[in-house]
Amino acid sequence: MAAPDTRIRIVDQGLDLISRSGLAGVTLGGLAAEVGMSKSGLFAHFKSKDAVQIALLDRMAEVANRVVVAPAMAAPAGLARLRALVGNWIGWSDRAGLSGGCPVAAALFELDDLDGAVRAKVELMEGNWRGLLRGLVGEAVGRGEFRADVDADQFVFELCGVYLTHHASHRFLRDPQADGRARIAFEALIVRAQPTPQEWATAPDQTPGETP
Repeated sequence: MAAPDTRIRIVDQGLDLISRSGLAGVTLGGLAAEVGMSKSGLFAHFKSKDAVQIALLDRMAEVANRVVVAPAMAAPAGLARLRALVGNWIGWSDRAGLSGGCPVAAALFELDDLDGAVRAKVELMEGNWRGLLRGLVGEAVGRGEFRADVDADQFVFELCGVYLTHHASHRFLRDPQADGRARIAFEALIVRAQPTPQEWATAPDQTPGETP
């Protein structure tokens, strides 16, 4: 097998490992055992534990983009796209075929008191993700689907709280209602952000979804 193919096999199998065991569970020795290689053979592809973990996070981002982001971007701009993205996001690791949960959700707690390259990588990924969510909230505001005074940062803060609670309920508590409860909580955020019927009635000639 060519070296690039071996590296792909390592990161694909390693992604499933971090979904089950978290970043702390990924060591050169552990990953070598997972993929059926010697530790020295794995070291030929990754020179350190940090390099392995960062490569696995990059692979996770590729998979999440395919499962979560790309399909949502096909939806109309604004609230429809936000709904599609969040709908894909909740429980995405199951639909991606991973046997565990979201590696980044777990990493936020694993790495919160640590420093280093892996924490910096997760911080960048989480910041980019929250930036995408804020952008979609801003689109909904611009299209009149959310009120003009909606605080996008607060909306995203609460939405991420819903997601992390879903992660804990689904993975740790094994609550079969976790998906449904997360979606109900998200819809409550949307309702709170939307103009009231009275506000629609007094707004200029504009229907939901129109650009002001």
